[in-house]
Amino acid sequence: MANSKPRASGDKEGRGRASAAQVEQTRLNEERFRLLVESVRDYAIFILDPEGHVASWNAGAERLKQYRADEIIGKHFSVFYPAEALARDWPNFELEAARRDGRFEDEGWRVRKDGSQFWANVVITAIRDASGELIGFSKITRDLTERRRQDEEVRHSEERLRLMIEAVQDYAIFMLNPDGRVASWNAGAERIKGYRADEIIGQHFSRFYPPERIAAGWPDHELEQARLTGRFEDEGWRLRKDGSRFWANVVITAVHDEAGELRGFAKVTRDLTERRRIETLEAEGKRINEFLAMLGHELRNPLAPIRNAVAVMGAKGTADPTTAWARQVIERQVGYLSRLVDDLLDVGRITSGKITLQREPLDLAAVVSRALESARPMHDQRHQVVDVDLGPGPLPIEGDSTRLAQVVINLLTNAAKYTPEGGHVWVRLRREGGQAVLSVRDDGVGMSAELVPRVFDVFVQGDRSLERAEGGLGIGLTLVERLLALHGGTIKAHSAGPGEGSEFVVRLPVVELAAAEATSPSSAKAARVRSRRLRVLVVDDNRDSMESLAMLLGFWGHDVLTAGDGTEAVEIARQQHPDVVLLDIGLPGIDGYEVARRMLAPAETRRPALVAMTGYGQAEDRQRAREAGFALHLVKPVEPDALRQALAVVDRGPDA
Repeated sequence: MANSKPRASGDKEGRGRASAAQVEQTRLNEERFRLLVESVRDYAIFILDPEGHVASWNAGAERLKQYRADEIIGKHFSVFYPAEALARDWPNFELEAARRDGRFEDEGWRVRKDGSQFWANVVITAIRDASGELIGFSKITRDLTERRRQDEEVRHSEERLRLMIEAVQDYAIFMLNPDGRVASWNAGAERIKGYRADEIIGQHFSRFYPPERIAAGWPDHELEQARLTGRFEDEGWRLRKDGSRFWANVVITAVHDEAGELRGFAKVTRDLTERRRIETLEAEGKRINEFLAMLGHELRNPLAPIRNAVAVMGAKGTADPTTAWARQVIERQVGYLSRLVDDLLDVGRITSGKITLQREPLDLAAVVSRALESARPMHDQRHQVVDVDLGPGPLPIEGDSTRLAQVVINLLTNAAKYTPEGGHVWVRLRREGGQAVLSVRDDGVGMSAELVPRVFDVFVQGDRSLERAEGGLGIGLTLVERLLALHGGTIKAHSAGPGEGSEFVVRLPVVELAAAEATSPSSAKAARVRSRRLRVLVVDDNRDSMESLAMLLGFWGHDVLTAGDGTEAVEIARQQHPDVVLLDIGLPGIDGYEVARRMLAPAETRRPALVAMTGYGQAEDRQRAREAGFALHLVKPVEPDALRQALAVVDRGPDA
């Protein structure tokens, strides 16, 4: 026991020293904390007394609110609030909420010393002593003005995007939730699909699909593919509210949040019904053109031997007037059928942009004269009087002589068909300023006021009654208008009404050329029609065509060889060395192009001049013939004069 008292005294001294050290440590910690708080510059950290007066002030508060400590300590913190917040007594509301709940947080506008405002995040915490008595509040304020500006920009951007999407009329743009139900709806969706937003939001998007696609599980397939790959695109039929179908392009995009969780799908739908209709029409047009090309070939093949046979009959001559009359009838009708086939194919070529013009200086008066000669048999057959006035001299233009002659022939043919026997046709050519003006007028059946503006439309024609059985297909005037447009010209139709006749007025631009330049293209060629006696090989699998052509060439004084297929033709050419080969393209075994390749091979010591004779006459057919080495390309049925011209040209060479 003697030693216990000194130990007790030592223990008390030790506890005293420990207590003093703790007090000092606490003081140092508080000092460090005070210094830490006071040095913080990014946050305003200060103390309010229980009534809201500022009791402390740190560097961040001075930087943020612009007050020095000696200017603000003791003042009520409501000085930091804008007038509208003061009017709502917001500062006292904040303190009351912090007193009641221990903490209050808010964001809103606050005021600096200079009166400027900033967007602040404010946290007020009640401070109580050990007995729970409120002794004040701590207040931490952050300046979030820049963040708010960015948030506002994002919000405005999203708002603009939302308004833009909602206003879009040409695209259906809407959201689907993850299970495929409509979550948003824009104006384009309402226009394209026919549903109002209140009718469709919440409904499954499969109602836009035809029954057969739903039965195949296609809507679910689309969502699954978008979920797996992020995006799915499709084209197909979709349904409107009224049950009608439209052809749609659909893009579905999976939408994920920042954590990668699927939030739904964005769906954009375009109505491509019109585009599909145009594509379908273009495809149909291509098929029609291909059909017309084949039709032309099939029609020309039988016409060729008929024309050859008529030419043979003419060359042989006959004293029997009935036989002569029959030959003339056949000749006229073959010419009519040939022009009909040409017109039908030309309309298709012009429509598809596959026709090109061979432009050269021309005298329009000479072109009209040749056309009048070609059309004269039809007028003579109907005993019609054709009154012609081509003006005082040449009318220089630039164009394709063959196509312009076709224009005039079609106008004369049209006048002949729609004018009764014994009627009159007037042809007038004149110059008006910078234009050549051609008028073809008749006293025939005329046109109604409804027909006049439509007379140049394809397959449109006048009276289709039994009495007008020769009305044709209604393509001649369509071809006239389109050929003139290619020449930069125009045509107008006029009629005072049914029974009052019709007039067609053509206008073409005049070019200032010397009279010598504007000559008939046929005049220079006429001297080259004659050729020497030639050895000619005729190659055609159509026996009638081959034999009739061989007979005609024999009457003209040529030595003729024949072959019914390509292989035979190549062998005959190697043995007999013909000067000219009139070669059909569509041959059995090897076609005309392969025959040409073999006949013109470098190993061949003597190569004949090759002339293609075929029922195919489109631009690509002519181009292919040139590439194969043919000197000329003739389309069946070939007129005798054109055949004579071709033989003369190939006999004298390409420059003849």
